[in-house]
Amino acid sequence: MLKLGVVGASAKKLKQKILNKTAVVSVIGLGYVGLPMAIEKAKIGFKVMGIEQNSSRTEKINRGENYINDVNEAELKSLVSEGKLSCSISYDCLPEADVIIICVPTPLTLNREPDISYIQNVTQEIAKRLRPGQLITLESTTYPGTTREVLLPPLEKCGLEVGHDFFLAYAPERVDPGNGFHNVKNTSRVVGGITPTCLEIAQLFYNQAIVFDGPRRRREDKLYPPVTPVSSPEVAELSKLFENTYRAVNIALVNELMFLCDRMDIDVWEVIDAAATKPFGIQIFHPGPGVGGHCIPIDPFYLTWKARQYDFHTRFIELAGEINIEASYYVVRKLTQALNRYGKSLRGANIFILGVTYKKDIRDIRESPALKVISLLLKDGANISYYDPYVQFLKPHSPYNWAILGSPLVAERLKEADCVLILTDHSGVDYEWVVEQAKLVLDTRNATKDVAFNREKIIRI
Repeated sequence: MLKLGVVGASAKKLKQKILNKTAVVSVIGLGYVGLPMAIEKAKIGFKVMGIEQNSSRTEKINRGENYINDVNEAELKSLVSEGKLSCSISYDCLPEADVIIICVPTPLTLNREPDISYIQNVTQEIAKRLRPGQLITLESTTYPGTTREVLLPPLEKCGLEVGHDFFLAYAPERVDPGNGFHNVKNTSRVVGGITPTCLEIAQLFYNQAIVFDGPRRRREDKLYPPVTPVSSPEVAELSKLFENTYRAVNIALVNELMFLCDRMDIDVWEVIDAAATKPFGIQIFHPGPGVGGHCIPIDPFYLTWKARQYDFHTRFIELAGEINIEASYYVVRKLTQALNRYGKSLRGANIFILGVTYKKDIRDIRESPALKVISLLLKDGANISYYDPYVQFLKPHSPYNWAILGSPLVAERLKEADCVLILTDHSGVDYEWVVEQAKLVLDTRNATKDVAFNREKIIRI
């Protein structure tokens, strides 16, 4: 009876801290997910201590300098100067934290299997410093079972009991880099707790951070709240994988349509625009040179890997992954054919690439299809140069062992290229001027759709 009373008081105290914003929040991993999260938590009144193992990032944050597109540097500088946000490479500040949010990378191995080593390492560091009355939430994308099977055992080895002494939950991030409307503070969340008390406290915490007024309308006949509680962390983990697998599968569908339209000599972009006029029953996705970013190329493989443990093969999802990978090879074939029309071989050709980030108007190159395309072109003997306003240098990183320095977007570069290859359709580029200067343009993003003149120079996939 005494333990129940103490536990109840512990949970009550943490909830009160969350409600009156006196809880100290620690965000581990200040990348594209963690830094915007840390800033929003600090803006609404929590003291935030970031932990980032990249010392260069740590130093920048403590100087109030930004390195993420979706972060307002003036806000960051103000929060740092006011003492509301700080950063360290050390985990020794964790005992001071009431809420610990894990936002570390979850990449794939070279064999396309989950690499959760970052989560495992961080969990061990938390376990060394765990104290009663703390809420730990995992936001990193991962396979169903990670929270319960990977985080919980080392935390409970400390002698503390989940749901009584400490609280553990999974709340998947929903970040869309470069999205000017949907962001950390106005995107609804899903939360699953190990115990009902864990769920209650985690839901309370995330409700403080979502700042749109009342429920928002998702469908004409259904409303959804700022935070949706689910019955377990596994449900929340799988919901995140499903969200991005849904996108991956539909992108694969439209990429396969692109392959078919090429065979049939039909403009895939006109087909998509026509289908988009239907006001119900269809959501439009667009083809391209492949898929990139921190979620879509990775999350489906987390799901297929976990499914194999249940002797279940996700054939549909795996096929989608194959098609999206094939899209990069398709671009190279299309470029080769385009050069051949003008009596030019790909080997020795000067290819000037516009855009290398995985989507427009951001600086993120993680899993960018442009990197795969460049690697294939280099292997075939092409000479590559590129322009991207957000990326000045492509340095070697696994599995790519080449490096390329970015070039300015000037008429001379465009004119000397045998083909200008548009892989990312950044805003602010005058595509009409680009086409005017170029000999040949291969457009994988429909960036030249509004170009009025010199259409004979343009080949669209």
